[in-house]
Amino acid sequence: MQQDFLYEPICNAAGCQLTVTVLADRDYLREEMCADASSAGFRVLDSCSLEEYAQGPLTALGDLVLVDCSEATADAMALLSRLDMRGGKAGAHLVISTTMGALDSVFGCLSMSAVQILVDPARAERVIAIGRVLALLPNLRLREMGEDDRLMLLRLTEQVGRIAERLELMSPGQRAGGGAFRFESPSPGWRGEEDDHSGSRKRTERVQLPDSSIIRRLIKARQLRAQYFDAGLFADPAWDILLDLAAARSERRRVSVTSLCIAAGVPATTALRWIGQMVDADLLMRLSDPHDRRRAYIALADTTADAMASYLAEVGAAELASV
Repeated sequence: MQQDFLYEPICNAAGCQLTVTVLADRDYLREEMCADASSAGFRVLDSCSLEEYAQGPLTALGDLVLVDCSEATADAMALLSRLDMRGGKAGAHLVISTTMGALDSVFGCLSMSAVQILVDPARAERVIAIGRVLALLPNLRLREMGEDDRLMLLRLTEQVGRIAERLELMSPGQRAGGGAFRFESPSPGWRGEEDDHSGSRKRTERVQLPDSSIIRRLIKARQLRAQYFDAGLFADPAWDILLDLAAARSERRRVSVTSLCIAAGVPATTALRWIGQMVDADLLMRLSDPHDRRRAYIALADTTADAMASYLAEVGAAELASV
């Protein structure tokens, strides 16, 4: 499947062709990734296995780094951490393919660079990820691409994603990533009314999240709809993520990124994109494991927790859950 969506080299503002480093242990997959990056206009700077790259001399990273990491071995995680640090300093974009089994470890290694994580991706998803990188890279000399052209490319990759998802549903085991979504941060959290019986301002008690059993019943009720209707009718990953994290906060329980992807009810790659954007919008927080720096957890930001508590109190969550 040759993806000739640009046909000519892409260059930065200085006129230098952009480069890509491709790292994958499987030969056929490495060849596919090189072909797709080349078709997009990148020059392949390096292409080898993860072990070869880790043991080789320190070389230029490239503007784009495509990595396939299917197993969370100690050596692989060390290499990802190194790539993440170098990518963050150099401004390189990383596209990391992994599996659900290795997702938590891979996610924990990546915090400094501009990265897209793809979970069990089909080839079409990798092509779409490269398209997103092209839309984000600044100062490109790509057929004099203007802002309107850049927005058009973003819309095109989203349309291709939806088409690829529908096509790959025909093949068992294939999943596509869906589109990227953009939303704004919420308004400041609910503060409550202040009592002033004595003429002095008194701090009001914050509304607390309801018991986790109530939130879990709401989640179960949402999931039951899929037994009677097409689950796609109710896809709302942002809300499912918020509900799951609200229940976990009430339980004082940490949530791994893998668990949260499952709770989102959409393909893991799509869930990761939502999680990333919600972190960027300060709705969620990424928390490092104090005992294992390679692991990270996701939690509600305090303002988000306040907003969720106020909303659930306003709609009468306990009464809804008892229906």
